[in-house]
Amino acid sequence: MSALDAVQNFPVISASLRKHRPSFSRDRRAATIGSRNDAIARLAAQRPTAHNQTMAPLDPFSRPLTPSRTFEQLVVGERFPCPARTLTDAHFTAFQALSGDNHPIHYDRAYCAALGHRDLLAHGLQVLCLTAAGAGLFPHVIAQKLIGFTEVSARFLKAVYPGDTLYPLLEITELKRQNTTGVVRMAASVDNQEGVRVLTGTHEYLLRL
Repeated sequence: MSALDAVQNFPVISASLRKHRPSFSRDRRAATIGSRNDAIARLAAQRPTAHNQTMAPLDPFSRPLTPSRTFEQLVVGERFPCPARTLTDAHFTAFQALSGDNHPIHYDRAYCAALGHRDLLAHGLQVLCLTAAGAGLFPHVIAQKLIGFTEVSARFLKAVYPGDTLYPLLEITELKRQNTTGVVRMAASVDNQEGVRVLTGTHEYLLRL
């Protein structure tokens, strides 16, 4: 058969091929797709979703870091250390961004050297913030009894520089019971890696009885 004959007889050849091709009826195709969809639906029904299960909201007080105590269970002399911190240039930069303090004694090494400092001088408030009770266990001990942090004072005793490691500590010095509340007075202190005290101060907290 020439190429021209093949082209002219193409409809006949195509019809013959379709006649001998194995048939796959529409009914069989629909049944196969239906079975697959049924299997997917069964798997989906077994998977928990927001529509087929009831979720109870998580109690935010259900996972305490430590057993809580009442005002009456606190003791004068109890100590609550805060984690030690080694100050870096990044801490100085972060405090500048937060406080807006741009005084060169905290951020200009040449300026500090001209005043006799061996490095940048930490801002007093930067040192004080290391005594935040939330860095330690005290707020977790009193838990929902805490009403608020009501008072703070501090004395800055020695210079603090980048590279210094600071060790903050809070200690209960007074427990004052009132009608429905109690006041916890604490001494705050910060020592450096050489054992030199660089800060002293006080905190006061108001608690529910």
